Amino acid sequence: MIAPGTAQGVQLGRARAEAQANVELNLWQRSKQLLFDATGVAVAVLMLFPIYWMVATAFKPGRDILALTPKWFPSPFTLQNFRDAIARPFFLEDVRNSVIIVAVMLALALALAFLAAVGTARFGFKGRTAFLVMIIAVQMVPLNALIIPLYLMLDSVGQVDALPGVIAVYLAAVLPFMVWTLRGFVANIPVELEESAMIDGCTRVGAFLRITFPLVGPGLVATAIFGFIQAWNEYIIAYVLLSSPTNQTLTVWLASFTTNHGPEWGPLMAGATLTGLPVVAFFLVLQRYLAGGLTAGAVKG
Repeated sequence: MIAPGTAQGVQLGRARAEAQANVELNLWQRSKQLLFDATGVAVAVLMLFPIYWMVATAFKPGRDILALTPKWFPSPFTLQNFRDAIARPFFLEDVRNSVIIVAVMLALALALAFLAAVGTARFGFKGRTAFLVMIIAVQMVPLNALIIPLYLMLDSVGQVDALPGVIAVYLAAVLPFMVWTLRGFVANIPVELEESAMIDGCTRVGAFLRITFPLVGPGLVATAIFGFIQAWNEYIIAYVLLSSPTNQTLTVWLASFTTNHGPEWGPLMAGATLTGLPVVAFFLVLQRYLAGGLTAGAVKG
């Protein structure tokens, strides 16, 4: 038996105290981690519940939607709301308009933003710093505050209630973000790679196409996802600029479910679910490129 007053007893006491402190520290860290996990789960549930309620309501019959006691699950299950939504006038025309607007805008935005990102990241020219500052400043201006001047400007060139006018506005709205983001991806690629390719016989354009363009692929995908979501879900600009039912987008089409007697909740939720499916599908197809692309673009800018 070790006496408490001896050197070995003192060391044993210190070891026991350190072990107890480590146990308490581990318990505190585990409790803190559980608290963070519970908070994250609660936030996720809070954010996902409206989406679940929208989808569940789309499959409920009308009497269950308006019942005073909410039904958490759609039972009985019905597809009538989706039939009513698809049968709504101008559905196919508005789907076509949304696809045309987003596809043309996204193709133009990616091409212009990529070339601008390469120019600002690879070449030095007078006013480059001012150009980059202007890109940041433009993103700070709320788009809704520009509706009236945009309407007057497009009306002067005959592009109100026309798809090209909306495409131009969406293009101007997403370009600053795309240029600034893609510049980070391009700047993160060592210029020595292009120089080595040029030494091996490639032209500047050839080195650009064979080296820079493939390496910036994840960045193009990441910016394409954000541009697609922003343009597909936009409502205010399309509502103000597109007045003809045959020229409107799906987000404006959803407003037709609100009548003088109130919203038709079942078909409205079904229409909102159908409108959100392309965004979900586009994200799921390209999401594996998103995390790596954002990380690469954030390293250097």
